[in-house]
Amino acid sequence: MFLFELFKTVILGIVQGITEWLPISSTGHMILVDQFLPLSQSKEFIDLFLVVIQFGSILAVVTLYFHKLNPFSPKKTVQEKANTWEMWLKVLAACIPAAVIGLLFDDLINQYTYNAWVVAGTLILYGVLFIVIENQRKTPKIESIATLDYKTALLIGVFQVLSLIPGTSRSGSTILGAVILGTSRFVAAEFSFFLAVPVMFGASALKIVKFFLETGAGFTGQEIVILLTGMVIAYLVSIAAIKFLMGYIRNHDFKAFGYYRIVIGILVIAYFLISGATVVVH
Repeated sequence: MFLFELFKTVILGIVQGITEWLPISSTGHMILVDQFLPLSQSKEFIDLFLVVIQFGSILAVVTLYFHKLNPFSPKKTVQEKANTWEMWLKVLAACIPAAVIGLLFDDLINQYTYNAWVVAGTLILYGVLFIVIENQRKTPKIESIATLDYKTALLIGVFQVLSLIPGTSRSGSTILGAVILGTSRFVAAEFSFFLAVPVMFGASALKIVKFFLETGAGFTGQEIVILLTGMVIAYLVSIAAIKFLMGYIRNHDFKAFGYYRIVIGILVIAYFLISGATVVVH
């Protein structure tokens, strides 16, 4: 039975690694996986797992962009180090809106939006928006993160607030927002990746603390193996997904992801209508 749990963990890690970085909503895909391959663990641990597994995805960004993210790199000039610090300040500025709204309204958001119908609706809505915006796209004004000003960074952070609604996709909302605000697709994707580092690290740390406070106990041996397996798989798959996306958008737009989101949204609706299944979103 534990081997089957590990199999399910591997599948979840693959889904997490792919969907976290592509603008197609990890939550929407996790709903479908959870219906067919639910983990046989406590609800508290599953809630923790589905957040902490993202830590593997964060490490993929840090690995791929370590030099670019590191303000202490001896290979950088004084000016390049200053630019790196400035980039981090822009990232932190963009984190503010979602952090404030998330802390204030987390319980309400969980209560009223964590269901399949909201997820399906946002999948389809933002899929349509990706197609519409790409069809009306103009020449980008911002071709590098260095030329991204603080006002634009903060506004991208406002778009990230939309991702608090499940099915929106954190990368989807930030990429879409950045493109609307005039960045190139490449800058939009990169800034979305960097923005994920403090956001996902903070969410993972907060979830672990909350788990220990609520349960008053540590992890079992099985839970540790499941957590580590999920994070390692998410890490490896995330590296491949990030490389794929950055290569893809050099010659393509985001419309394919828009069409894909619409299809997945319709599948979510169809599944719950046909099966009459109880909606379970962690």
